[in-house]
Amino acid sequence: MRRVMVVCGLAVLLFGAVALGQEVTNGTSTATGTTTGSDFSSYLPLIILLVAFGLIFYFMLIRPQRKRQQEMNTLIAGLKRGDKVMTTGGIIGEIDSIGDTSIVLLLEEGAKMRMAKMSIVRKIEK
Repeated sequence: MRRVMVVCGLAVLLFGAVALGQEVTNGTSTATGTTTGSDFSSYLPLIILLVAFGLIFYFMLIRPQRKRQQEMNTLIAGLKRGDKVMTTGGIIGEIDSIGDTSIVLLLEEGAKMRMAKMSIVRKIEK
C-alpha cells in the first residue's frame, strides 16, 4: 500500500513539474505587451495537479480514517455487560457496568476500574 502511495505521489509530482515547466505556446506577445491566448489554459496544469493532490489526500488519509472511526463507533455501541475487552493501555478486563461515556472494568482479582469508553481498543473473544 505504501509503495502505491509513493509511486502515485511521485507520478503526480513529475506530472506537475513537467506541466508547469512547459511554455505556453497559445499566448503570443504583441507589440503592446498583451497576450492573445486564453488565460485559463495556462492554469489548467496547475488545476489538474491540485485536483490530483486532493484526490490522493482523500483516498490515502481521510477515507481510511473515517472507516476506522466507524468501526470504532460500532465496537463501542455493541459493548454489553460481561464482554471481555482490551484498553489502549493494554488492560484486559470484563465489563461490569456501562455508563454514557464510561465503563467499569472488573479486573482479575476483583478490582474495579472506571475507564472512558473511547479507551476500548478491541473485544476479546472468550
